[in-house]
Amino acid sequence: MYKIFGYNFIYYLMYPVTFFYFIFASNVKESLKIYYETLGLKFTNLIYFEHLRMFAICMVDRFISKVSPSDYKYIYDDKEELTDILNSGKILLLSHYGGWATASNTPHIKNKINIVMKEVLLNSIKNIENSIENKNYKVNIIDLNEGGVSSSIKIANALLSDEIVAMMGDRSNEKKYNEKVKFFDKYAGFNKNPFQIAYKLKKPIVIFFVSNIAKQTYEVKYFNIELNFNLKEKEAIDIAIKEYVKLFEDILLKYPNQWFNFYNFWGE
Repeated sequence: MYKIFGYNFIYYLMYPVTFFYFIFASNVKESLKIYYETLGLKFTNLIYFEHLRMFAICMVDRFISKVSPSDYKYIYDDKEELTDILNSGKILLLSHYGGWATASNTPHIKNKINIVMKEVLLNSIKNIENSIENKNYKVNIIDLNEGGVSSSIKIANALLSDEIVAMMGDRSNEKKYNEKVKFFDKYAGFNKNPFQIAYKLKKPIVIFFVSNIAKQTYEVKYFNIELNFNLKEKEAIDIAIKEYVKLFEDILLKYPNQWFNFYNFWGE
């Protein structure tokens, strides 16, 4: 439909799609209500609808950017600096926020990006995505569903080959990596695994936030985190995670409807 009717058609098609989930996804509404209350922000039915619609747009862009990556615009503070950052082996710390998946399809990235994630798309949707001819062959998915040992070997090999490894900081798939940190004055669990890998392999971490600011347009913010390798591992990681969480709080207060963790993040 995108190829035939263009982006505006898809963009406005997301309104009735969003309305369906607005009516039936009651569990999502409850978790978002907790989220907005914790941030100290107003939560109404209109805000709830717009949050769902933003998720729909970012998901749509994930697929369309594979077909037509050059149709997307990215706004950076310093494109040359960003290019230099991405040309060497680093850990990119992502979050379930905004258009992180869309940005991974940008043709400007020359280095290989290995995205570590636990894929939870329905098989029928995943089959559609896999059938799309990808114009960017530098993106590789390391699926955590394959098992911890296999994933760890692939992550280590990628970093030792000076490739990029992108990992999620705002959701831990295993209890042993779940680190409780104060987040908007309440404790919540974050993923300490990327920080542990960075410490052990002496690799830098770059935090990325990709915010949707207009149709097919994203603003990219990135921040370097230098782990202090002179400190003991636990102390160095504790400082780095708190730095990430503070930056995450700042971006969420600016774009609260672009975080897509649809469960009570402050619960178990």
